[in-house]
Amino acid sequence: MEDNTKTTTARRGFLQKLAGGIAALGLASVAAPVKAFSKTVAPQTAGNTADQWFDQVKGKHRIVYDATRPHDSFPLAWSWVFLKTNNETGTPDNDLGVVLVLRHEAIVMAMPDALWAKYKLGEMVKVDDAATKVPSLRNIYWHPKSGDLSMDDWAIDKLQKRGVMVCVCAMAIHAYSSKIAAQMKLNAADIEKELLAGVLPGIQTVPAGVWAVGRAQEHGCAYCFAG
Repeated sequence: MEDNTKTTTARRGFLQKLAGGIAALGLASVAAPVKAFSKTVAPQTAGNTADQWFDQVKGKHRIVYDATRPHDSFPLAWSWVFLKTNNETGTPDNDLGVVLVLRHEAIVMAMPDALWAKYKLGEMVKVDDAATKVPSLRNIYWHPKSGDLSMDDWAIDKLQKRGVMVCVCAMAIHAYSSKIAAQMKLNAADIEKELLAGVLPGIQTVPAGVWAVGRAQEHGCAYCFAG
């Protein structure tokens, strides 16, 4: 049986080293939140909710898209293309497993319009509103307006209806909460709590995006970097 105390200590040590490496690269705004996160992160066990969520990956053909930023909607486009081309070559949606991991700047794709407006998420990740030509104050990837995306079928909510599983990185939410707090002179813990509570319906919060990428591959998903 695993010793949770040793596991937690090792994980914290790794995260502290990670923060140090990030700082050495000159990314202090991200390094500090990661180091703080290492003091509070809880051990993960085989029975937790996130692990159970990955047990739902289905189908003979499985893929995980690793999205680090919105990247002009490509993480959504490629998820849709995977479904479409498999359908056209004889495989229905119920035999396809697609996992989309939203981490780093892509976490904004998991947030509701109200938080995009309140915390200027469009400005933070350089996503413009097609109609206004200025940083978007709403999530253009969830229930988009006509013209937001090259194809309406790329919307996260529509992909979810076809079985695409979407998750979002809790570590990135923690880090960007601190970044937003510093810029707006607010309390980081309050922002983090609000972002976590605001995660859109059907999107699973996971300890870290890289953790999720690993879990998806353990469940038979081929890996594809989505930008």
